[in-house]
Amino acid sequence: MPLMSNFSGTGTGTAGLDHLIFRFASSAATCHGFWRDVALVLPSALFVVYLGFHGRSNVKKLSHRRSYVMIGYYGVLWFAALLNLAWCFLQVWQCTPGKQVAWIVLSMFATSSMLFLEISIVAFLLRENYASCLETLARTFMVSGLFVGVDLLLKVIFIFGFGVPLFLDVEIADRGKWGVWFTHKLLLVTAYGYILFVHFSKWRDKLPPRPAFYNYVIVMFAATAVMLFACGLAGIGAHFGLWLYNLAVVCYHSLYLPFLYVTFLADFFKEEDWLLDSAYYSEMKDAGFFDADWE
Repeated sequence: MPLMSNFSGTGTGTAGLDHLIFRFASSAATCHGFWRDVALVLPSALFVVYLGFHGRSNVKKLSHRRSYVMIGYYGVLWFAALLNLAWCFLQVWQCTPGKQVAWIVLSMFATSSMLFLEISIVAFLLRENYASCLETLARTFMVSGLFVGVDLLLKVIFIFGFGVPLFLDVEIADRGKWGVWFTHKLLLVTAYGYILFVHFSKWRDKLPPRPAFYNYVIVMFAATAVMLFACGLAGIGAHFGLWLYNLAVVCYHSLYLPFLYVTFLADFFKEEDWLLDSAYYSEMKDAGFFDADWE
């Protein structure tokens, strides 16, 4: 079986996953720095605490407005936030003998939940017609789930079939790992770049007029481009690339979910005049974003 052969450490071809795991176990004490763990855990924990503190009032607003769109994304956000918090807290697993497989599984699901939010948010907000919000949301979730499922399957094949250490911080440059991540980030950069190209071109009228959404796309394009550049450098063995990629990963896991919440959900939950005071929410309301939710 490919899984067993990659954990057998025969030394043929690329290094087996067990060989990489052995290297981690031998240097577990220096696997991560204290401040790196703090930078990951503190923002993620504070965000979950913030969601929990406002959870009761937010649920009341969701129940009052009966917006299936916001209910769906709020639920997915909670799921992704809890998985991400577990990922941040359990960093030591990748340095602990016998925990590497559990770490890989946790990493795959944590990153997939955040990728699902990335894809579905973009796919949903690019639609011009929200005449049937619930149906559109369900279709968007199905398509996004399909893409994430394929992404997850490919990661399983690369990790357990070919022994590529996608979620392990190897000390040496593994070209297989960086080749996979480079391709992954290239696809995301291309998607975000295409949206921005159309938005700033003469065909911008073909896209919905939502300034906050395009600001979000600009930030995600820049962040993903940095990760793409870092993967390219790391692939050729540049230590700066490894450092830049690790920094980008820390920023992504600690800041992406709060950034998404502030951009798309926070205005919905404002205590006073939470509907009229939000320019972005008003734009979506004028476009018919919530019309179907009252039906």
